[in-house]
Amino acid sequence: MIIDVVTIFPRMFDSPFAESIIHRALEKGRFTLRVHNLRDYCHDRHRVVDDYPYGGGAGMVMRPEPAFRALQDLRDPQFSGEVLLPSPSGEPFTQDLAQHLGSLQQLVIFCPHYEGLDERVSSLVDREISLGDYILTGGELPAMVMIDAIVRLLPGVLGSAASLDEESFAPLLEYPHYTRPAEYAGLEVPEILLSGHHAKIKDWRRLQALQRTFKRRPDLLEQANLSAEEKNLLAKWQQQDH
Repeated sequence: MIIDVVTIFPRMFDSPFAESIIHRALEKGRFTLRVHNLRDYCHDRHRVVDDYPYGGGAGMVMRPEPAFRALQDLRDPQFSGEVLLPSPSGEPFTQDLAQHLGSLQQLVIFCPHYEGLDERVSSLVDREISLGDYILTGGELPAMVMIDAIVRLLPGVLGSAASLDEESFAPLLEYPHYTRPAEYAGLEVPEILLSGHHAKIKDWRRLQALQRTFKRRPDLLEQANLSAEEKNLLAKWQQQDH
């Protein structure tokens, strides 16, 4: 996979991808990250990327010319791919969307700034994506989050494929984890996890995932395709809890 990022602050992408799993994936060639300075696509002497909005108003708007040049130059039609625009008005970024984007060969992510991007550039954008109902100073941080979520799903990036099978939002929140020591600060690891009984441990973890999802993200349960056994487990727990 090739990921092209267009930004006016390319140095922001140096540190986040210089460590840990994503850095190792870069080194191993699991994906290619190319960060482009939008100002390199300006043809004026001062490399200006913004201007005052038509109709008046506060702030500045990113000009269409450099954005058009960058997106038309970088999007390679020989690859399956999409042009993405981080935007608070976009569709929510979800695990399912990350999986879809991870199946493509190229992603081009344009990072807007100031009051936003000239609307005409939307004709070159395949998908606007929001990380949540809040506003950030620019698209760089959302781009980094999306890259992390997408790349870790690529084959060979994580050490164990089983790690992906049990993760949060697939479709339930993950069960709680414990490690040594078995007791710390008066708090003990649940006895079932020390029993060595794998079948019972599996059942306990499933129930914990159901309980945690019910308490913290009940909206996910509406999307989950629960089995009859899982529905029964959840119903019994709810009766006991109340």
